[in-house]
Amino acid sequence: MASKSQGINAGKKLASRRAESRKKSKWYAKKVLGLKEKSDPLQGASQANGIVLEKVQIEAKQPNSAMRKCVRVQLIKNGKQVTAFCPGDGATKLIDEHDEVCIECIGGKMGRSKGDLSGIRWQVIKVNDQSLHALLHGKIEKARK
Repeated sequence: MASKSQGINAGKKLASRRAESRKKSKWYAKKVLGLKEKSDPLQGASQANGIVLEKVQIEAKQPNSAMRKCVRVQLIKNGKQVTAFCPGDGATKLIDEHDEVCIECIGGKMGRSKGDLSGIRWQVIKVNDQSLHALLHGKIEKARK
């Protein structure tokens, strides 16, 4: 590889070299071209509301053998459908079809799925504007809609 330009008039060459190198970085290109916002169902937002379509069970990846409780959610903002994980013991019993839920990113590495959940990037945090965590721990009761 050739060494960097040096000398009095090397500024322009160094700047163009740096710009070219940055475009080759996938993180920089993703940010500049706005690829996350284009492909992300939440359109760059940290949380989104949706309507529960159905309850589903996803099989955990090897070596675990469990049925993870999830829900299919249709987002209100754009009508896209995603599968969201229901964290906590007995959380799916508190979530019914046609409930309004709030989902957020599950926090896996590089914005992907976490642990043994394959292809699931979101988790439920609220049910009918009430915290799922508080409902699970009996601090509040589920509101009638």
